[in-house]
Amino acid sequence: MRKSEYEWEFATCGVADCPEKQYPTQPLAAGTKAPDFTLYSTPDQTLSLHDFRDQRVILAFYPADWSPVCGDQMALYNELLEEFNLYDAQLLGISVDGVWSHDSFSNDRALQFPLLADFEPKGEVAKAYGVYRPEDGTSERALFVIDGTGEIQWNYLSPLDVNPGANGILQVLEALEAEE
Repeated sequence: MRKSEYEWEFATCGVADCPEKQYPTQPLAAGTKAPDFTLYSTPDQTLSLHDFRDQRVILAFYPADWSPVCGDQMALYNELLEEFNLYDAQLLGISVDGVWSHDSFSNDRALQFPLLADFEPKGEVAKAYGVYRPEDGTSERALFVIDGTGEIQWNYLSPLDVNPGANGILQVLEALEAEE
């Protein structure tokens, strides 16, 4: 497996104990090993990227719970969960909001997929993926499709005020399915 300049060593060096850590300044490219992470999905449960080994993962970074575009985007993905499941793909929403905000937002929108809180340390996962916005402390509206080996197969960075939809995600999942 090829090494990437962006390879992340979460277990051995967090931001607090390695302040010199350099983060990518643009979204990680296809062909890059996806940085592993562990984030809270509920106040007392965490999920890690490696929990989905041998499964495709869709990471949907979004700026904030409760914004109109984010609400529409997450609602659309919720409607497409069965289609994502046909490709053995797990959807994970990620923002820098806290777990309690995610819980309330998810319940209000009846979301059936995990929202992960990249809250503490603030935006560390978004930084690792090159999609953190330091000017306002949120993440970009960015999508990543990761294959079962942990390699990023596709990414897309959408303008903040535009719902990126799901066409790109579905095209990549179809292509991955066709390769098997």
